[in-house]
Amino acid sequence: MDDAVELPGWTHVYSGKVRDLYVPTAAMDDDDSWTGDPLRTSRVVLVVASDRVSAYDRVLEPAIPGKGAMLTSLTRWWFDQLPDVPNHLAYAEDDRLQVPAIPDEVADRATLCRTLEMFPIECVVRGFITGGGWKEYQATGAIGGIPLPEGLSNGDRLPEPLFTPAWKAPMGSHDENISYERTAEIVGDTVAAQLRELSIEIFERASAVAEARGLILADTKFEFGADRDTGIVTLADEVLTSDSSRYWDAAAYESGATPEQRMASFDKQIVRDWLAANWDQAAFEAPPTLPREIVEQTAGRYRELLERLTARG
Repeated sequence: MDDAVELPGWTHVYSGKVRDLYVPTAAMDDDDSWTGDPLRTSRVVLVVASDRVSAYDRVLEPAIPGKGAMLTSLTRWWFDQLPDVPNHLAYAEDDRLQVPAIPDEVADRATLCRTLEMFPIECVVRGFITGGGWKEYQATGAIGGIPLPEGLSNGDRLPEPLFTPAWKAPMGSHDENISYERTAEIVGDTVAAQLRELSIEIFERASAVAEARGLILADTKFEFGADRDTGIVTLADEVLTSDSSRYWDAAAYESGATPEQRMASFDKQIVRDWLAANWDQAAFEAPPTLPREIVEQTAGRYRELLERLTARG
């Protein structure tokens, strides 16, 4: 992306659809440690969440004001709720890292992280049947190859949380849903078991936190990597945010007359729905500009989730 800002002491090395990555410029200049890959050479990476919004594999205009800061704040909050789960956070006061200052202009949406050996697995956990899982169940009676009882409806709670992983394809390709057995072939039996156990454990703990705040955590996705010094499986990336998780309002879920009312999510579904009604998603056709009211409604949903989860009381 061409809107990544220049940060003193940091070198921009990559931009995804919605985030920009930087490493300390000193790591790029160290001939003794340089490997040719900035993310392997540097012990830390600065992850800056932008306000960009994507849907259907396209970055849209305009951005959602405040989105990057809200997602970063929520990820930080969730890490605080999971103090016993190893995570990728690094701290500038650690003298071993010798990182430059994080500029004030990105401080509210930047996360200083240790670089890990990332596993190419997206760890999806589903507590309720909806979205792509609902479509798969209708076609096969299963999700991720896991057979489910007959007669389930869209939005039903599953008998138990399901671990339904996906293989993270190389840049430019689409991720691919895979079985647990295929996951074990990719990362090994021991790591696959750890990924499944950790993912379900974190999901169940987060679900209880959400429930206490009148929210339902329907599904989520995690990413993990191995600590480069210890090999410990470590939670990485954004965690339990509006962009990685599907939350519903518990009261609306119980009282809503239609699926749309019962399962209105606190994320960019408003954007997806508007695009689906106003764009044919042709690969050669640029997506339309989002109307102001769609941008404002989406920002409001992000903000409401953050406030409801993190409010004291």
